[in-house]
Amino acid sequence: MPRPASAKHTPVVLRALGHVDYHESWRAMREFTDARTASTPDEIWLLEHPPVYTMGLKGRDGTARALRGIPIVYTDRGGDITYHGLGQIVAYVLMDLRRRGWGIKTLVQALESAAIELLASHGIHGERRAGAPGVYVAGKKIAALGLRVRQGRTYHGLALNVDMDLTPFSRIDPCGYPELQATQLVDLGIAAGLSETRKALAGLLARHLGYNDVTQVYSPIRPELATHAARAILPE
Repeated sequence: MPRPASAKHTPVVLRALGHVDYHESWRAMREFTDARTASTPDEIWLLEHPPVYTMGLKGRDGTARALRGIPIVYTDRGGDITYHGLGQIVAYVLMDLRRRGWGIKTLVQALESAAIELLASHGIHGERRAGAPGVYVAGKKIAALGLRVRQGRTYHGLALNVDMDLTPFSRIDPCGYPELQATQLVDLGIAAGLSETRKALAGLLARHLGYNDVTQVYSPIRPELATHAARAILPE
């Protein structure tokens, strides 16, 4: 069905990348951002990372390289330290904020709203915290946010805990907050697995980010970014 004449065409490319090394995805995000033009469609990359701690610009001290055998990567996103592991869905949002006319706060609120609506669909109340981006359930953090803006274009994004080993979070102050605990969907009694949750989150992100033309691409932007065969992301 054609879009109404008044509707602005806002396309996005959606990629499911499987399990991806953090360094590879970070490098690919920077390369994509540097190479894109004024007409390049925005992209959303959905993936999981093998175990890794990442330190944002707010918390870096530049010394430690590993913690209990898990590597630490000093990255260029905002925020402090967090943990990524298998069973956590990471959604990287590569958006041209300048073209959209959005500020970073608008993007943060949209990402949080997508996660909050996903939780609400399972009867769980998620909430924001002033001055501490992310989504929380009963005081525990379930979704973390970290972004980088370069020449009006953003990368990095949202990490949602689904069904993972949360122990590594206990060895750090997540996002720089002492004694902040992490939680995840499975511990809240949500039985939806990674595949179902990925599809739901993809649809909610597209809507809350204002995209009305979603193209699923079944190949990574770089061949080494995918370790699993691409599958459909959105429901048919």
